[in-house]
Amino acid sequence: MRIRPATAADIPSIMNLERQSATSGHWTEQQYREVFRNEGVGRLVLVAEDSPVAGSNASPDALPRILGFLVAHHLAPEWELENIVVASPARRKGLGKRLLDALLTAVRKTNSTSVFLEVRDSNAAARTLYEKAGFAQSGRRKAYYTDPAEDAVLYHWILS
Repeated sequence: MRIRPATAADIPSIMNLERQSATSGHWTEQQYREVFRNEGVGRLVLVAEDSPVAGSNASPDALPRILGFLVAHHLAPEWELENIVVASPARRKGLGKRLLDALLTAVRKTNSTSVFLEVRDSNAAARTLYEKAGFAQSGRRKAYYTDPAEDAVLYHWILS
């Protein structure tokens, strides 16, 4: 498993993962293309990929599979975690934590002060991940999400 910066070539895989996750933010292909067109301008997109196992039945030309991704926006001196998705078969194996840790490492390198995010109230797995990483609840937005209508819980992580 490897975490690396995403490229525009990863957009189809990112969109495929995102569409499989009811709780993720759903962006258009154009929105993702804009992120890569303005490379280095305030956004960080990371992917977690799993290389084919040597000696397996995978073809020698098999490409690594993207099992997760993260999108964050730098609004100096803060960062906003906009989206994090892990493929269903790869969940509960530490991949979300690894993506989040990679973001927090990048945050420290930019001399930023904090990271904020919002998450569906019902997304217990994500909320547990954020709380274990040191994020603290900082508020709530009533009926923020639609389809279904649901509150957003706000979290904040302060660089110490």
